[in-house]
Amino acid sequence: SPQNLSEEFAEAARQLKKEAPRIQFGKIDVTYQPDLKKEFNIRELPTVKFFVDGSREDPIDCKGVRQASAFITWVKRRTGPSTVLINSTDQAEAIIHADNLAVIGFFKELHNDSVEVFCETARDVPEMAFGMTASEDVRAHYGIQKNVLVVFKKGKPVHNEVLEDGRQNKLDLTRIIKTFTLDLVTEYNLETSVKIFDVPVENHILLFTPTNSETFNTIYENYKSAAAEFRGKIMFVLVDTNETRNGRVFEYFRIKDIDVPAVRILNLTSDAKYKMPADEVTVENLKEFCQSYLNGKAKLHLSSEEIPEDWDKMPVKVLVGKNFNKIVF
Repeated sequence: SPQNLSEEFAEAARQLKKEAPRIQFGKIDVTYQPDLKKEFNIRELPTVKFFVDGSREDPIDCKGVRQASAFITWVKRRTGPSTVLINSTDQAEAIIHADNLAVIGFFKELHNDSVEVFCETARDVPEMAFGMTASEDVRAHYGIQKNVLVVFKKGKPVHNEVLEDGRQNKLDLTRIIKTFTLDLVTEYNLETSVKIFDVPVENHILLFTPTNSETFNTIYENYKSAAAEFRGKIMFVLVDTNETRNGRVFEYFRIKDIDVPAVRILNLTSDAKYKMPADEVTVENLKEFCQSYLNGKAKLHLSSEEIPEDWDKMPVKVLVGKNFNKIVF
């Protein structure tokens, strides 16, 4: 909530006052400052912006940061080095085991485009520890030959991303890394909804099903298998249809009890919705649906009421999704 964010922001200010007194924190109530709201194009609240070198032009947006510790890390990585330079295996192990999540970049040499993209990504993901190394000993210890980014979760490697000059951009890497802050399949509820939207993946697939049904375990395992393949490209969400608080989500997707289990894909940018053509929630069907969506081949799902029998009896015709295209175009 905005209240929580405000408290965390204030806590970060308190801690940084001792460590880095040059960094100033300020708060603006835009209700009383409409000119500033307009000047900085503030659309949603709260918004956090970082101004550098006394310039009002092009402040940096600080998005998705919600904890005091993450604010502090974010600011430090903007004003100093964004990653720790690792020179020994002990140092690498210390970073990998210090936190739940750590990201290490293994490079043959530290002067190439991939290193730059890696450091830029670190600036935008303050929730995790970042380190990089070009040490032959450290690379040999982990058996790594290429330029690779490795995500460690609870001390174990969970993802390898080969880094090639010019191939990855910061957003791609941020997407992939940020998905590890969530489970492979995230159950939708009030607590997780905020986290789901913090991860910059614009394609979401949703499985609507009662979690207490007899077939749930099988369906869920299939869903998880497909999720592993599309990590970073499509976010896999589970919606329990028995949970009354999820009612608004069913309404939005026009899901009725007779439809479940149902699978939909939503593109957050265009708000376009897609329905899985197959009825069975199998690994095969899920993969085919996701792949056809990513290839731009999936058919848009226009949820529609049935065409009323007397739709054209009166001078003003009644249009619903199912007859709209045909009549209008």
